Amino acid sequence: MKATIERANLLKGLSHVQSVVERRNTIPILSNVLIEAREGGSLRLMATDLDLQIDETVPAAIDQPGATTVSAHTLFDIARKLPEGAQVELHAAEGKLKITAGRYSSSLPTLPRDDFPVIAEGDLPTTFELPAETLKQIIDATRFAISTEETRYYLNGIFLHVSDDDQPVLKAAATDGHRLARVTVARPDGAEAMPDVIVPRKCVAELRKLLDEVDGSVGVSLSGSKIRFDLGQAILTSKLIDGTFPDYTRVIPTGNDKLLKIDPRSFMQGVDRVSTIATEKTRAVKMALDRDRITLSVTSPENGAAAEEVPGEYAAQGFEIGFNSRYLLDILAQIEGDMVEVHLADASAPTLIRESESSPALYVLMPMRV
Repeated sequence: MKATIERANLLKGLSHVQSVVERRNTIPILSNVLIEAREGGSLRLMATDLDLQIDETVPAAIDQPGATTVSAHTLFDIARKLPEGAQVELHAAEGKLKITAGRYSSSLPTLPRDDFPVIAEGDLPTTFELPAETLKQIIDATRFAISTEETRYYLNGIFLHVSDDDQPVLKAAATDGHRLARVTVARPDGAEAMPDVIVPRKCVAELRKLLDEVDGSVGVSLSGSKIRFDLGQAILTSKLIDGTFPDYTRVIPTGNDKLLKIDPRSFMQGVDRVSTIATEKTRAVKMALDRDRITLSVTSPENGAAAEEVPGEYAAQGFEIGFNSRYLLDILAQIEGDMVEVHLADASAPTLIRESESSPALYVLMPMRV
């Protein structure tokens, strides 16, 4: 195999694929990136961790078609340190990959292309397209609520399912048991018979990075066990989480009759300031609601106390409720408008947070004792 590629193209492709590769691998080939020089002027780069795979095509001048595999992180580090505008020559022969750029040259050990594992997609019967912006919106509004608790593995991703509400919709939800985030968008054509799927956290993170470079639509193909995102030059394939997502609709409150309307920015800044002294373990902030007056306070045995009054519209009966400040800040950070609705019931019931009744995203936050 022999190919010449511009450093910028090589670096861009490698930056995408190498992030799938785990730093510690018991199987040596999984530390490698597959490099395939194809006739017609393209270089294919592929990496996998057996659950997730990125396959990217970048333009290159091909002198000799062929394929090899080489350490992904080492090659990425070399490309990163080469001078801008450099023409990089890659030449694989006799178990080595020779890299030449200007006066620089290095030689890396390779492993055979035939040993490189590829995720077998099988049949992906459901196929539809989603605008890249919609996919970004879905991910940004939900991924902070994905659980990191490995024992509840079925919560370690974003749950996608279709539903017939007033009109056909696609819903995305994530929860860690303390908070829930859900986004509703119009159901794309082709998603009618889509199975309920849970997209793993690592796939969500890689997809979000790739979406920054996509302008148009993203092709989505899936079965009950695999999902593939076609992003133009890059194709991301992932196994899905094999588990049942809980019926999250049961925790979305419908009868919360106490309504607080508040500017999310001033609310967020107030929570952030008073929580500075909260203990790392509980991060508890108390919210005392009175007519059009909201007082945020934190009392910490080690660090003292802090309080701040924030303006808001509240006409119901006054009471006090506690929240984990980090969870509250995560939710408020997603609100783009200049008003947020906080629907409350009492100090122990789940609280519903949303911009308005018509906004695509809604959040549920469990209170805590303070």
